[in-house]
Amino acid sequence: MKINKLLLLLILGFLTFACKDAKKSESDVDTTNEIEESKSVTEIINERKSADIKITPIEHATAVLEWSDVVIYIDPVGGAVTFEGQKNPTLILITDIHGDHLNVETLNALDTSNATFVVPQAVADKLPKEYSDQLEIMANGTTKELNDITIEAIPMYNLRKEALKFHEKGRGNGYVLNINGQRIYFSGDTEDIPEMRSLKNIDKAFVCMNLPYTMTEESAAAAVLDFKPKQVYPYHYRGKPDVSDVAKFKQLVDAGNQDIEVIQLDWYPNEEY
Repeated sequence: MKINKLLLLLILGFLTFACKDAKKSESDVDTTNEIEESKSVTEIINERKSADIKITPIEHATAVLEWSDVVIYIDPVGGAVTFEGQKNPTLILITDIHGDHLNVETLNALDTSNATFVVPQAVADKLPKEYSDQLEIMANGTTKELNDITIEAIPMYNLRKEALKFHEKGRGNGYVLNINGQRIYFSGDTEDIPEMRSLKNIDKAFVCMNLPYTMTEESAAAAVLDFKPKQVYPYHYRGKPDVSDVAKFKQLVDAGNQDIEVIQLDWYPNEEY
């Protein structure tokens, strides 16, 4: 009888301990899930968004973006050889009529049969008629949605009197691409215009700086410090005859706001700078 009571007490004690341990384990899982859910809302999702968009610098003003099954060519120039190894474009964005942004020979050499061209009217006027059915013409300040990407046409023009002849207001477009929750800005050829300085919620900004055509490192940095992108990529910095000092640009941005990350990509793979 005493043995039976002892066994009963042992069994009850074991069950009580097991229940407590199970509750503790459930609590640990709940806490872990809460931490993971909290992180996914803030950090993990942002990391995934960034990782989902691949950006490849080609040269000077030319870049390739990939997201999901969409391939975007920005200002494709340099001939077909420049794009060897790249997927065929889904979207082609052209900012201006100058040869470092628009090159018809390159377009003719690429497989653009499934691409939509996003261009300002001035560029459309210079494209062969064979591309007419593929054009989406955007004026400054307009917005279009293509391939689940919202595209905003941003003005790009010169301010300095001696440079007004290069880029008149209304002729070309910079672009903000809204991709998978990220806002990516390509300035095209511009100075530190009010429309750039007033941009909001930019995650990645590709900002030009080359004289005599666009602006100085100081002007570019001042504009960036105004619109505060999370990341800024200096590009389009080869001028005539000088090459802009991107290290100086970084120093100016760092001194003004260390929360803005300056990222240097190789935009001139065939040059030492």
